[in-house]
Amino acid sequence: MQTPAVARPRTKPAETRQEELMDAAQALFLSQGVDATTISDIVAAADVAKGTFYTYFASRTEILQALAQRYTQRFMEDVDRAVQQYPTRDGVARLRAWIRANIELYVHTHALHDVVYANHHHHQRGNAERNAIQQQLLAILDAGIADGLWQLPAPQVTASLIYAGVHGATDDLIAAPAQDAEAFIGAVVDDCLRMVGVSPAPKRAGTRR
Repeated sequence: MQTPAVARPRTKPAETRQEELMDAAQALFLSQGVDATTISDIVAAADVAKGTFYTYFASRTEILQALAQRYTQRFMEDVDRAVQQYPTRDGVARLRAWIRANIELYVHTHALHDVVYANHHHHQRGNAERNAIQQQLLAILDAGIADGLWQLPAPQVTASLIYAGVHGATDDLIAAPAQDAEAFIGAVVDDCLRMVGVSPAPKRAGTRR
């Protein structure tokens, strides 16, 4: 006796459909630019009706904003995974990991970053995405203060300086990819450590900072 076939669902979960629309839009924005991409292009790539698009997004601008939020969320999750590899009390290692992960991730994802934040300036006041990443860094700095690793009279200012310095310096690495990336990252990490009053440890051959 044959087992009856299980009927496949005709519709996908809302979260899946929304992610597929965002994935399609992201690929198109990266390949042909935001201005050249229409909603018709997006729904065709996602293989859905145009009405489905409007179930989740009111406009192309809104899906771009959703992509920006997703970018930052994934960026922060990846940085957090790098930081969590080190014990809570090892603030120096966690700060190193935060800096390194920010540089490596930014280099790897800068094309998408530039698409979703094309009109978003780093100096813009009230930049919620930048503030969220800085809060992640501030938590590391505050924990280091509590553990006596460093003394920072204004940790929020220090977090802003490190964030701006790391991302600004990474633009230089992106602009000149032929340079020694590992040496570049090591130099940025060491300068940031000096900023919080920690002398960089001598680097042994074959090790990562």
